Amino acid sequence: MADFLTEEWFVGLNDTLREAGPVPLSKDAKVFRVVLEFSDAPVSLPHAMTLTLTSDQASLSAGDHLAADALVRLSYADAVALTTGKLDSATALREGHLKVRGDVHAIVPLLDWLQQAHPRAEH
Repeated sequence: MADFLTEEWFVGLNDTLREAGPVPLSKDAKVFRVVLEFSDAPVSLPHAMTLTLTSDQASLSAGDHLAADALVRLSYADAVALTTGKLDSATALREGHLKVRGDVHAIVPLLDWLQQAHPRAEH
C-alpha cells in the first residue's frame, strides 16, 4: 500500500471508492464537498484533501476546494489514525480530534463510509 497522501495513495483510494458501496447521500443530493485539512502534514505532502460526493460516486483529490460544504480540521497523526482504522470518526469527533465547520450530522456518516471504504482500514 502507498503511503498516506502520496499520489499513489490518492489513486488507490479513488479506485477503491469506485468499487465501494452506495454513497450515503440522498438521491436528490447534487454535490457535497468536504475539505479535510491537516496543517501539520510534512511539507512534501498536501495539507488538505477534498472529498467530493454525489449520490452516484465519490472521489478524493489533493488540495482544498473553495466551494466546500464543510471543513474538517485535524492533525496529520489523527488523519493517519483514521485512515488506518486505529481511530473512528465518531470517537475522533467526540474527543475533540476533529474541528468541524458545517453540518456535523452529515459529515460523520461520510467519514465513517470513507474510513470503511479505504483499503488500509483495519476492521
